[in-house]
Amino acid sequence: MTVVHESQDELAARTADRLATALAEAQAARGTASVVLTGGRTGGAVLAALRGATLDWSTIDIYWGDERFLPGGDPERNETLARQELLDHVPVSPQRVHPMAPSDGEFGDDPDAAAEAYAVLLRDVASFDVCLLGVGEEGHTASIFPHSPSVAETARAVVAVRDCPKPPPTRVSLTLPTIRRAERVWLMTAGAAKAQAVAAARGGADEADLPAAGARGRQETLWLLDKAAAGEY
Repeated sequence: MTVVHESQDELAARTADRLATALAEAQAARGTASVVLTGGRTGGAVLAALRGATLDWSTIDIYWGDERFLPGGDPERNETLARQELLDHVPVSPQRVHPMAPSDGEFGDDPDAAAEAYAVLLRDVASFDVCLLGVGEEGHTASIFPHSPSVAETARAVVAVRDCPKPPPTRVSLTLPTIRRAERVWLMTAGAAKAQAVAAARGGADEADLPAAGARGRQETLWLLDKAAAGEY
């Protein structure tokens, strides 16, 4: 399914509304909810728009789809963005916020150890209610890039990613099988530069060539686009 919005601002605002509804429904059904966050301009705008949502933040588990393996608090980290735009502004329970380890954290400068620790954390997580993802111009999602070892990974839930074609070169990322554990996967992107990758992924491209094509939810796979990313000029 694809939803096209007039602008990037509208995309962020309406996606925040949609996310608040999905989390509230999960809370009503089970008493808790879970969401996997992404970074980037659109991801940050969604989180900022979510501040005003009426939610019981104390029962929402927060995870990340990928992270830049940098020191804690680095402005390039997705965790830093999430805290600035949302988590520092809502009464979220600290025990329910699950960031990936930074490069100056308990595992030191060892992204493999950080990835394994996150995989251990996720062993008891049967699924996520919503997994938010961005899409790069070349079709990467999370930190899974075309023709990289991570796109073919099926044994591990979380991997260290080295030599990324975009800085920073070292990251930690969920793998595609882990992303596909989510009930809903929402791929959000904006801008004409993304239109070709979006069209190819929606058209059934091979995930090795275009990893975003392999990001699917158990119940729902939703593309949330502005008109430019959808190819509507």
